[in-house]
Amino acid sequence: MEEKNLITDRSRELLEKSIKVIPGGVNSPVRAFKSVGGSPRFIERGEGAYLFDVDGNRYLDFCCSWGPLILGHADPDVVEAVKSQAENGMTFGATTELEFRLADFIVSHVEPIEKIRFVSSGTEAVMSAIRTARGFTGRDLILKFDGCYHGHSDYLLVKAGSGLVTFGQPSSAGVPESITSQTAVLPLDDEEALEDFFREHGDNLAAAIIEGIPANNGLLVQRHDFMRLLRALTEKHGVLLILDEVITGFRLGLEGAAAYYGIHPDLLTYGKIIGGGMPVGAFGGRAEVMDKLSPLGPVYQAGTLSGNPLAMAAGLATLAKLADGRLYYELENKNRLFVREITEHLREYTVNVAGVASIFWIIFQKELPRRADCIDPDGISHYNRMHEKVLNSGIYIPPSGYEVCFISSAHSEDMLKEAAATLVDAIKREAHRWA
Repeated sequence: MEEKNLITDRSRELLEKSIKVIPGGVNSPVRAFKSVGGSPRFIERGEGAYLFDVDGNRYLDFCCSWGPLILGHADPDVVEAVKSQAENGMTFGATTELEFRLADFIVSHVEPIEKIRFVSSGTEAVMSAIRTARGFTGRDLILKFDGCYHGHSDYLLVKAGSGLVTFGQPSSAGVPESITSQTAVLPLDDEEALEDFFREHGDNLAAAIIEGIPANNGLLVQRHDFMRLLRALTEKHGVLLILDEVITGFRLGLEGAAAYYGIHPDLLTYGKIIGGGMPVGAFGGRAEVMDKLSPLGPVYQAGTLSGNPLAMAAGLATLAKLADGRLYYELENKNRLFVREITEHLREYTVNVAGVASIFWIIFQKELPRRADCIDPDGISHYNRMHEKVLNSGIYIPPSGYEVCFISSAHSEDMLKEAAATLVDAIKREAHRWA
C-alpha cells in the first residue's frame, strides 16, 4: 500500500473558516471526521468513480454521496437532463409532467406502490409516512428497530444507528420524552421479542418501520423468516408495515428490498437514487392509505420544493439507465468479486466484509452481525484507526466504521482490483495489532 503525505492545506484552511459560520464546520455531523480523526476533505468536484478535493488530491470514492450515485459522479446523461431542465426553470411551485413521469415509472416497477408522493428528503418521506399511517389507523404507537436509521425526525431519533452511535448517543438532546414515548424499540432478528410485543401491543400499534436492509449501523442483512414474520404480525393486527427503502430502493434492484425478502409492505419510503444525486424523497404504497393525504383526505402534507423539476429530471435520467436491469447484474457481480478478493486474503484475520448487491461493509470481527448490539465497538475503533491510512492512499471510505460503502457503474474491474489490494494491506496492518 502506497501511503502518501497528501497536501490538505486548503481543506484545513476552509475547515477553520467554516467552523466560524457553520456548527462544527459541516452540515451533517459524520462529515467532520470526529470518530476517525484527521481533517475532513473539502471536495471540489466528482468525475466517474473519483472525487477531487480542493488541494487537487484524487480519491476513488466508495461513499458515492452515501448511496445516491449508482451511476457515479457527473454521469453525462444525468448532467444533461439537469442542465436542460435548469434552462427551462429551476422550480415553479406548480405541478409538472416530470412529476407524473417519475411517479409512473416507480409505480410501474415497484409492485406494492399504487400511488406515490414526492418530498425533498428521506427524513421528510419517513415523517410523512408515519403521519399517514397514524391518520389511516387512528392509532399513535410506532415500532422501530434498534440500529435502524430513519432520518432525524423527533419520534424516530432513538437507537437510530450511525449518526448517533458514532458520537455515543442513544438519542438526541432536544427530543422530549413525551414524543418518544409513542415509539417502541425492539432488537432486530429476535422473533420471540417480536411476537411478545405484538401479543401485548399489536392492537394499539399504528405502524412498524424497518430499513429494507439496515445499512446505517453496519450492514445488518436480516433473515427472510424474520421479515416475513414481521409482515404476518402486522397484517394480523391491522398495523401498517413501512419499509424504509431510502438506501435500498433501486440499489438492490428495481423492486428493492421488498422483492429481496418477498414481502408486500403497506408503505415504502425513498430518497437517494430516485433523485439522481439531487435532494429528493418519496413515500408511497396502497392507494387507500395514500388517499388519506390532503387534498383527498385529512392527513396534511405539503412542501414548497416537493417534486422539484431538477430532482425529477435527474431521477428520470438515472432510472432510465437502470430500467432493463442489466446494470444491477453487472454491479452485483463486481461487488461479489471485489468482496471475495478482499476476504480471500484475510482468512487468518479477525475481520470480515459483508456484501449485498452493490453495498459492502468492512468490520473488524469474525462473525457478521444481524443486530446492532452484536457490533463490537473495539472493531469499530480499529476501522477508525485504519481510515486515515486508506484515505492517504487515495481511497475515500466513510469516516465512520458504522457506515457502509457503495460501488457504482463507474467503478471498473481494474479500479476495484487495485482498491482491494490497498484495503487488504491496510486491514492487515491494523488487524495484526489484535488478531
